[in-house]
Amino acid sequence: MDQRKPNWLRAKLPTSKQYHKVREIVDDNKLHTVCKSAQCPNMGECWSRGTATVMILGNVCTRSCRFCAVLTGRPTELDLGEPARVAQSVAQMDLKHCVITSVARDDLKDGGASVWAATIRAIHNRLPECAVEVLTADFRGQVEHLDTVLDAEPDIFNHNLETVERLQRPIRKTARYERSLWVLKHAKSRGFITKSGFMLGIGEKEHEIEQLLRDMRAAKIDVLTIGQYLQPSPDHQPIDRWVTPDEFAHWKHYALDLGFGVCESGPLVRSSYHADEQSAKYNVRSKRLQQLAVAS
Repeated sequence: MDQRKPNWLRAKLPTSKQYHKVREIVDDNKLHTVCKSAQCPNMGECWSRGTATVMILGNVCTRSCRFCAVLTGRPTELDLGEPARVAQSVAQMDLKHCVITSVARDDLKDGGASVWAATIRAIHNRLPECAVEVLTADFRGQVEHLDTVLDAEPDIFNHNLETVERLQRPIRKTARYERSLWVLKHAKSRGFITKSGFMLGIGEKEHEIEQLLRDMRAAKIDVLTIGQYLQPSPDHQPIDRWVTPDEFAHWKHYALDLGFGVCESGPLVRSSYHADEQSAKYNVRSKRLQQLAVAS
């Protein structure tokens, strides 16, 4: 396969003052972002729009997924002051919709669920009008830890399947396909708007993509994201193919025909890419404002 990126994968370089402002906010609050840690191709665009996806629970993941650029190893600390600093950064960016994600922390008894809950509540307390979207790990399928996060009342719950069932073990060797689907089903059973995503170009077959989409829809997932896999380093899973914009458009139409409420599908799409726009169909922020009005 030609390793040169096609034209449609060329991201814009950051040039705006807003980009530098976001970088200063992140640095001043001593936070990590998935934008930098996962080598997101959209960092320049998103930071120039005045937003970043904060990654909590440190910068070292206890899992070693074959697609992910985040550092893998044994975390050395748990930063209990992080939730307040995350809320501070969200306030400084003046966000109306924020996305929080994390590394997997299988070294912690609760998988970091208590820090997740504290972070969600800190943002709600600091900026009651800001919608909070969370992208979590699977907490090893332990319902009490998942419920700890859900009890903090995020506005959207996201957990990615990443790839088709056959490639789960080679790509996400610590995760489980059915477990990830269960996590999303449980969040939906509790009334949450749910979201998930996967990559193309990692070795999947057409019939496997169709089955994945049917399984995800059976789990009643509301919002779907589909993007191109990009190999972070020579040690990671090789790219199988460059997926064309036309194929991404095909899968978007296929997903919408299955009944997904929103599908963002394109070469540079990532979980938090234009997340505020994805949530507009579900009036997420309007519902938050209504809840505040009732509470007052």
